[in-house]
Amino acid sequence: MAKVIESRFYNAQEISEILQVSMSYAYQLIRELNTELADQGKITVRGKISRRYFDEKVYM
Repeated sequence: MAKVIESRFYNAQEISEILQVSMSYAYQLIRELNTELADQGKITVRGKISRRYFDEKVYM
């Protein structure tokens, strides 16, 4: 039985599907959220956003 490991990050494709927005908007949102994290002194990954931070910031 294979164990599926869920990534700690969302990518733009996943954000686009979750929010039903364009890819360009998904990338823009990731940049904005990563800027907030960087301002808090956190390390960010370009083109990806922490699942925990995204889920905290976006009300669904």
